[in-house]
Amino acid sequence: MPDWLLHSFSNGQELHLEVLLYRLVVAGLLGGAVAGVYWLTHRRDDSLQASFVATLVLLAILIAMVTQVIGDNVARAFSLVGALSIVRFRTVVEDTRDTAFVIFAVIIGMAVGADRIDVALVGLLVVSAAAVLLKACRTNANPESPACVLTVRLGLGRSADEVLAPRLREFAGDVVLLSAATARQGTALELTYRLHLRPSASLAQLAAELNRLEGVQGVELKRG
Repeated sequence: MPDWLLHSFSNGQELHLEVLLYRLVVAGLLGGAVAGVYWLTHRRDDSLQASFVATLVLLAILIAMVTQVIGDNVARAFSLVGALSIVRFRTVVEDTRDTAFVIFAVIIGMAVGADRIDVALVGLLVVSAAAVLLKACRTNANPESPACVLTVRLGLGRSADEVLAPRLREFAGDVVLLSAATARQGTALELTYRLHLRPSASLAQLAAELNRLEGVQGVELKRG
């Protein structure tokens, strides 16, 4: 049997408990730094943000663990892929920047688990600086235009362009449809928008106006 094949199924190098603990602690600390950068650059009045921040920290630790479990063992790597293939995630990503930070936490954890803490530290500094810079540029471009996520439940048979569009243009300068889905066993349409309110508008005013429209069954507004 070829040597490379035997090596692929070997147990790999055993690590001391202190080394394992050290790497996991470092992964947790750097994951906390990633979460801190996310918190500073994505301030939202959103109850889900706190859970996402915690997820980033745990993700960095878990990826560091996985990297150490796999080591240079190909069989373990394929086993892990098979085990995780049964997991399904159905959460809609409302902001693509969230996906970037998930990848950020994964790479940080992988670098620490592979004992490349230098790569993790340099990557943390560069990506954090880029995130802060992009946040500043976005704030300067829209200094008084907070982003919001609007979810409207509309009765089936109603046109969103005719019912909602005129009101949305009154209160927001930039409106983007994120998703559309049926609700209440197909009797309603649930639409999710990302919009930037005008300086003179408020969440309460927009919610009240939309709720008065004929065919609107529910309105939910939150800071994006």
